[in-house]
Amino acid sequence: MILQSLYSLYDRLKEDRRYSVAPPGFSLQKITFKVVLKLDGTLFQIQDVRVRTGSRMRPLQLLVPGDTKSPGSGLNPCFLWDNTVYMLGFKPDDDKPARTKNAFNAFRQKHLNLENEINDPNFSAVCRFLKNWNPDDERALSEKLEDVATGFGVFQILGQAQYVHEVTRIQEWWKDHAGSAEGFIAPCLLTGKPSIIARVHPKIRGVRNAQSTAAIVSFNERSYESYGKEQSFNAPVSEDAAFRYTTALNALLDGPLKEKHRLWIGDATVAFWTDKPTFTEDIFAFFTSRGSSPIEGTDEVQDESLRERLEVFLKALRQGQQAYRELEDSPDRTSFYLLGLSPNAARISIRFFYCNSLTDLFENLRRHFSDISIHRQFGKETNKPDPQFPAVWMFLRETARDSKDIPPILAGPLLRAIVTGCPYPGGLYSAVIRRIHADRNINYLRACVIKGYLTRNLKQEVSMSLDTKRTEPAYRLGRLFAALEKTQTDALGHQIGATIRDRFYSSASATPRSVFPRLLRTYQHHLSKMENYKINREKLVQEILDPLADFPAQLNLADQGLFAIGYYHQMRAFFTKKDNLESSLANQAPAAKREKEGQ
Repeated sequence: MILQSLYSLYDRLKEDRRYSVAPPGFSLQKITFKVVLKLDGTLFQIQDVRVRTGSRMRPLQLLVPGDTKSPGSGLNPCFLWDNTVYMLGFKPDDDKPARTKNAFNAFRQKHLNLENEINDPNFSAVCRFLKNWNPDDERALSEKLEDVATGFGVFQILGQAQYVHEVTRIQEWWKDHAGSAEGFIAPCLLTGKPSIIARVHPKIRGVRNAQSTAAIVSFNERSYESYGKEQSFNAPVSEDAAFRYTTALNALLDGPLKEKHRLWIGDATVAFWTDKPTFTEDIFAFFTSRGSSPIEGTDEVQDESLRERLEVFLKALRQGQQAYRELEDSPDRTSFYLLGLSPNAARISIRFFYCNSLTDLFENLRRHFSDISIHRQFGKETNKPDPQFPAVWMFLRETARDSKDIPPILAGPLLRAIVTGCPYPGGLYSAVIRRIHADRNINYLRACVIKGYLTRNLKQEVSMSLDTKRTEPAYRLGRLFAALEKTQTDALGHQIGATIRDRFYSSASATPRSVFPRLLRTYQHHLSKMENYKINREKLVQEILDPLADFPAQLNLADQGLFAIGYYHQMRAFFTKKDNLESSLANQAPAAKREKEGQ
């Protein structure tokens, strides 16, 4: 299913010139220099062709014959392009000069052997240059070559705009001779037609932290072979089909439009596409990576049109079914694909693959944001408001102290839950609970994760804001803990060394019976020192305690999440300003106002 989808995608991308998809037998490569020759084969100049973008020099993307070779494949020169080792016999700080010499000789001999067959004056000029070039006598060029030695180069004849490999006669010859003349023939898994099977598949680029030679399909051990079929003959895919699916995937991950198709979630590199050009395809990666932050003032975006498209996308998510057709012509008949990849030694692992209609995607996104929706800790009135639609990585970041410690197994299941509507990963919930116990911080994003898990996985109704009628002990105890902490800070000020949250949160949320009696005794001491709202605070604490017959000895993991939600709701209520008074105080602001007017 994965390879078939990418195989079909190739035909669509080939028709769109923006993707610069290579035809069979060619590849897009990053070119850093060109060797300019006179028509008689003498060297005119070696020029840097990189393009300056801001403060960086970026390689030039060119369509060249063939593809790169794998390290360890021996001497395997490319045709009319390669690195400085093959083209010029030069390598900075060369620790294997003998191999460098052999590589240049192999490149030279390959082209000299083809001179008569190709029979083109431009190609003959390259052959004369290679025949006369002596790397040992040209060390004066080393300073120039050191800047571009890490990239690839091409040949050009002085006075011509095109490169040598772009000459019509040479292109026609290459197309006739690029494919294998003979090989193992079998039915292709993708097309079903008998074809020459690819011995090795082209490599995949653009997967973060993966080797440059990594492939999706490869076999390198005898134990993986069946019936004597070595290497990729064990998974018969024709050379043409292998080229098409890898070219399409490389266009998504490492092509000119990679920003709209590629995103990173945890350690996974994710490719997103639809079976035809769509508005969603243009915005989904950006939305998943940035959420609604760009339109809420916390994440600057230079591309104003991209920001406007994000607003349209979010509007459709808020309005639902009636707005989907404003985005797409036929969302119910348009499919989307989501492919998660991660590095694994010399190959690439498939983390996940999802396919469904855009209508289902929109509905599942809406359901996700409904499940996690909770009143924000910091609203629009602050300099850095919490995003209404958080990015996926924001949730993962709350599971570990450092981003490098985020469990790699969470990214795929979390994205799957968001785009398919299945239950959230239990590991995400338990990791957030552990982090709360470790740093005693119940912020907006963590509250979103907890609410989503309780709502979707455990089928509990959790309100967006404070629910004074909710009687579960865990929720009440979370509210009570927030009231006791607020009383402490009101009485002693915010400069105290450690609050009761810093000292007792973990034990209060796990074993409340062992902690709350002591906290209530301390609360009476703090209450006596309060100057304002003392009566109102006592009413609030009594209202919270009223349904509780006793303090539970223990709270399980689910109840600890409800405890955190109760704490978050109550704390947020304290800091919700109404008529410049202190807080809503559990929706009792009118009583607080009357108390103040009577003073």
